[in-house]
Amino acid sequence: MNESPHESIPNLLVQQASQTPAALALGAGGQESSWADLYRRVGRLAGQLQGLGVGPGHRVALLMGNGAGFVELVHALLQLRAVLVPLNLRLSAAELGWQLADVGASLLIYDARRQGLAEAASKTLPGLNLLAQSNLPALPQGSFEPPLTLELADLHTIIYSSGTTGRPKGVCLTLGNHWANAQASYQNLPAGPTDRWLAVLPLFHVGGLAIILRGLFYAMPVIVHESFDPEAVNRAIEQEGVTLVSVVAQMLSRMLDARADRPYPPGFRYALAGGGPVPAPLLQRCARAGIPVVQTYGMTETASQAVTLAPAEALRKLGSAGRPLPGVEVRIEQDGQSVVADEAGEIVLRGLIVTPGYADRPTETARAWRGGWFHTGDLGRLDPEGFLYVLDRRDDLIISGGENIYPA
Repeated sequence: MNESPHESIPNLLVQQASQTPAALALGAGGQESSWADLYRRVGRLAGQLQGLGVGPGHRVALLMGNGAGFVELVHALLQLRAVLVPLNLRLSAAELGWQLADVGASLLIYDARRQGLAEAASKTLPGLNLLAQSNLPALPQGSFEPPLTLELADLHTIIYSSGTTGRPKGVCLTLGNHWANAQASYQNLPAGPTDRWLAVLPLFHVGGLAIILRGLFYAMPVIVHESFDPEAVNRAIEQEGVTLVSVVAQMLSRMLDARADRPYPPGFRYALAGGGPVPAPLLQRCARAGIPVVQTYGMTETASQAVTLAPAEALRKLGSAGRPLPGVEVRIEQDGQSVVADEAGEIVLRGLIVTPGYADRPTETARAWRGGWFHTGDLGRLDPEGFLYVLDRRDDLIISGGENIYPA
């Protein structure tokens, strides 16, 4: 299995609040927060949750939509070294209840829109504590001292990812997995305090969560929209300084439709597009409108993207997902053996971005990790230049809104 490095990094939230307290950290719901603002709110939340008994290793589930509250809880749980379990809002109460019981959640925090769903899901786990987001401000504020460092080996997130058959599996992601993914992404496409990354993907999805963590790692403002609205996205790019956005191809098409293909401002750096190749006609529309499109291939098990295709290569390598991120190795296997260029087989990966395994699933973990490589179950080929082409996603896979969905 892949292991996260056993080392520490500075507590970056403390660092940002100390070094650039007035700089923008978060924009959501029409409100903007500086790093100092975010630090104060996160510290208060961490103290309140600590008062409820939340501490290192405790598994805390969030059943919440996009917003500042979700972002602040992600940061508070990181400060407490607790394990974040973001729940998919598309699931039924029975499906959520099974996941809560399977992961051994000790606390479920939900927003006002999901109260009924949370109460119904919790019936399968009598010992589960429920907490409404609206009740957080009334909790006693305990004394909380933020740690000076964060441990990369700590388990940070468990995200349930559908399997081809049977029940879904909880994908374990360490802080080191997220850190390695962000650093690899940065080497490929640098971003920082002068950027603003717009999150319109669900924050319970690894693609949305990765934006929150990159904001922290890069000292970069993150702008969060409750849901995808093409006109609101265009307005954020045109008038609010957004330079980066993560989307899927259908979202790009709707953004262009809403602008009638009018060019985007030159300060808009790129759109990161996942969920499958962007069709050539759409790439050509994007080129005319001044949208550099960075296509990606990744999954929950790789803490977001693992392979990217630069805009300059998009039409020359039409249909390709691109080359591996720095520090990521990709090869194609048949029957456990690596194959030559342009021969099809299973896509296998290794690198510090890759999950150490599935939560409480040693058999499934051993099945996925073989010979030091993570086996994705996806079929693909590598061309002679090392560009990956994904030929077939996992059995019966449907991609909807950037999410992997299996009929089972």
